Amino acid sequence: MADNTRLTTTAGAPVSSNQNSKTVGPRGPVLLEDYQLIEKLAHQNRERIPERVVHAKGWGAHGTLTVTEDVTKYSRAKVFKPGSKTEMLARFSTVAGEQGAADAERDVRGFALKFYTEEGNWDLVGNNTPVFFVGDPYKFPDFIHTQKRHPRTNLRSATAMWDFWSLCPESLHQVTILMSDRGIPTDPTRMNGYGSHTFSLWNDQGERFWVKFHFKTQQGHAHFVNEEAEKVIAKSRESYQEALYGMIEAGDFPKWTMFIQVMPEGEEVQFEEKTGWSAFDLTKVWPHGMYPLIKVGEMELNRNPENYFSEIEQSAFNPSNVVPGIGFSPDKMLQGRLFSYPDAHRYRIGTHYEALEVNKPKCPVAHYHRDGTMPFGLRTNPDAYYEPNSFGGPVEDPSVEEPPHRYAGQVGRYDFRGEADHYSQPRALFELFDKGQRERLCANIAGAMQGVPQFIVDRQLAHFDKVHADYGAGVRKAIAEQPRDDAEASLSTSHSAAAE
Repeated sequence: MADNTRLTTTAGAPVSSNQNSKTVGPRGPVLLEDYQLIEKLAHQNRERIPERVVHAKGWGAHGTLTVTEDVTKYSRAKVFKPGSKTEMLARFSTVAGEQGAADAERDVRGFALKFYTEEGNWDLVGNNTPVFFVGDPYKFPDFIHTQKRHPRTNLRSATAMWDFWSLCPESLHQVTILMSDRGIPTDPTRMNGYGSHTFSLWNDQGERFWVKFHFKTQQGHAHFVNEEAEKVIAKSRESYQEALYGMIEAGDFPKWTMFIQVMPEGEEVQFEEKTGWSAFDLTKVWPHGMYPLIKVGEMELNRNPENYFSEIEQSAFNPSNVVPGIGFSPDKMLQGRLFSYPDAHRYRIGTHYEALEVNKPKCPVAHYHRDGTMPFGLRTNPDAYYEPNSFGGPVEDPSVEEPPHRYAGQVGRYDFRGEADHYSQPRALFELFDKGQRERLCANIAGAMQGVPQFIVDRQLAHFDKVHADYGAGVRKAIAEQPRDDAEASLSTSHSAAAE
């Protein structure tokens, strides 16, 4: 006993036995007064918290961001000081699968980063692709419904996915990436990360720049084709966790090079006139020929979590966490996420989720948020619980006021989708693929369309035709070569009949 810490209850009372419950006689009923048993069972019932609605299955680690270049002419953010090293946390994830889903499924991967800067936390919450399926937050819940389980069958629905995609041609770019060889990275370290949205930077002179964030893997790209992924999943549903955790434990620290694309404020008007799409459209990329990559530094992951639940499952990444020198843009999807992410965290984790150790800033924190459930470690001046006050409470700092951008005040419900060009960027991507890559892309799409009603398939094929004649023809050929069983044919027929 002298060499061990004494076991206690959560209230600190020592526990005499952790082996047997208290009963009336050796075989009698358990007593309600066995508060130690009740505490243990009650805590077990509450060990889990709601899983994320999307990005539920994830893998993460701690690391550092080292800035090697001088980008201070674009941003006053102290995280970008040349030579600075900033502690950070990364979490990678799939989008559609639940916590028990297989890691190596064909899906977009989340790429979420939290930087503990000296002026507060900066969270960059993106994906392993530079674009997304939709460009307006109004459609995001609808899209996610198509990726989740059918209300009646409780199975994934290929019909729902392709019905939605075929009715939203803005999704073509992301669908082409997802169904290509790039759709299943072998592990989290072999993929790029992107902020995806258009953000903004602003410098000490109040000049604003629109910006895209890129993290290029230094491990080299590697992806599975379907047959390879199926073999991996047959052996392990945790292949990403095994790879990431194992690399870091072995001292083989994964690294990414950080870049930005920069567009001076005001230039987005000429950009749209030249390209035919908005610089703030999440379904499009900025051509590197127009806005080349500018190196910022290097991200390294070098420490595994001590407790996965506390440090990864309870981690909360919030795109509205920015610091002086980093801001937002009129990107519609970004604007929607500024609300939905912190709202999800307050529901899933609790009111004071940012006071948890993994989410807590490394810099001093001072605010007037009070009470609520579990206000972890809040220590405030009891007389300064409102603002303004005369008792030394925290005060505002006008020096960090962000300059207004040119779009402030132009309020309305605008539709960019109907007039935008949704075909040229998928065409440029398709034309990059060699013969084998095109054949696998078309085969993947044909396989994913199994059981989908023909009228939906035809509508989607019309979009592929507009991208490139070989795209539509290739998918048709792959569909014709794809075997279809009677159950799928029957399901397709019933869906078609219902639609008519």
